[in-house]
Amino acid sequence: MSDRELYCDGCEGVVLFEAPPCVDGHDADCPELVCTGCGAAVLIATVAFPAPRLRHRSRATRMPHRHAA
Repeated sequence: MSDRELYCDGCEGVVLFEAPPCVDGHDADCPELVCTGCGAAVLIATVAFPAPRLRHRSRATRMPHRHAA
């Protein structure tokens, strides 16, 4: 079991959370945690987004520079 301290809404404070035995094979990296104070469960979800590709505008579509007269 792994554990960490997080804020618990039920306990209204920072308490120890622990990961129960994981049947999905995550071991210590299991995203499910249980509050040791009140038993509330939380799911730690990490989301990965691919980096956006930047499009370059061609010179023909850029705004013309204005020069002072």
